[in-house]
Amino acid sequence: MYVAHRSTIAEKKISPLVTKQILISGEEGWDDHVMRLFTLEAGGAAPRHSHPWPHIIYVLEGEGNLFFEGKDHSLTSGSVAYVDAESDHQIANRGEGRFVFICIVPERGEQERGAAHHI
Repeated sequence: MYVAHRSTIAEKKISPLVTKQILISGEEGWDDHVMRLFTLEAGGAAPRHSHPWPHIIYVLEGEGNLFFEGKDHSLTSGSVAYVDAESDHQIANRGEGRFVFICIVPERGEQERGAAHHI
């Protein structure tokens, strides 16, 4: 069993406007997936990209946009999304405050070279 609060988990700045926390991974006993928390400050965004693994997104606070295969999708608190493997996508903060969301990926989505900087 593992119990923690996000305020006690290390933050990693992956760009000037984007912070990542690894909430649960193999270190906490979940060997197959990694649960990450991203905080995008106003104007923050991931680069448009694709990769060979899917991910699940759950929005906690703020207003954002998910660009997915040529279409924009508005995201707000409570929004969920499933992003297919190999799909062209980008997530961005579209509000004036913070945009905070959980992103779950297979373990290799966190471990492969360069993946640590992708959302």
